[in-house]
Amino acid sequence: MTPPTSEPTRRIRLIIIGDEILSGRRQDKHMPKLIELLSQRGMQLAGAEFISDDRDGIAATLQRSFAGGDVVFCCGGIGATPDDQTRQAAAQALGVPLRLHPEAERLIAERCAEMARRDSGSADMSTPENQQRLQMGVFPEGAEIVPNPYNKIPGFFIRDHTFMPGFPIIAWPMMEWMLDTRYKHLHHRTTRVEHSFLAFNLPESRITPALEHLERQWPGVKAFSLPSMGTGHPHIDLGVKGEPEAAAQALAYLRAEVERAGGSLTPPE
Repeated sequence: MTPPTSEPTRRIRLIIIGDEILSGRRQDKHMPKLIELLSQRGMQLAGAEFISDDRDGIAATLQRSFAGGDVVFCCGGIGATPDDQTRQAAAQALGVPLRLHPEAERLIAERCAEMARRDSGSADMSTPENQQRLQMGVFPEGAEIVPNPYNKIPGFFIRDHTFMPGFPIIAWPMMEWMLDTRYKHLHHRTTRVEHSFLAFNLPESRITPALEHLERQWPGVKAFSLPSMGTGHPHIDLGVKGEPEAAAQALAYLRAEVERAGGSLTPPE
């Protein structure tokens, strides 16, 4: 299942699907969690999108995403109610039919049997309720299941896209499982560090030329500048991200440039 280790470093992206996020009824928790999981494995998030539950809109986003070659985690919209359109949109984007996955069918039947043993439903898969539950195992043709340790109802994987429910208690173990099985070969492929410091008594416009020079001098290093707003001593949070040795050199250069430009590395008295 794991691709060869000679594969170059891959971009990791996140797609969050759900009107409830865009309307503010719920707050997204997946992005900070994925960033945490990636960081623990020496990886980083390259981008995130938030889109609505509109099938054509999801399909257009996924069609572009499938063509991009990135590793993508998609959260939301894989249930069986009318507002869940992700499974259908993924099939539409790929131009393939939807099929009931046999392993998903078995797992959903197991879940129904477990619920029946707790006097919460029926183990008879011909009932309307259980037929509706089986819709959650209908995936684009060619998809593989993603195991769900919480309640067995799986997500699915196809073309380097992992589709999970919106519930964090279900989605997060799925993310972790995928990172530690299918994408284990991507762990710690590159070593990157981030350094920052505060600069005082310095307008951002005065240090910008140094930031531009820094990225030309050390092409693998990215500089950042975050000015303060509001109370306290005005300052800029300046920093660099990149390979350790180059980032250390760039950081030393940037600190020296702050002082050369008349700024200070310590707050005023």
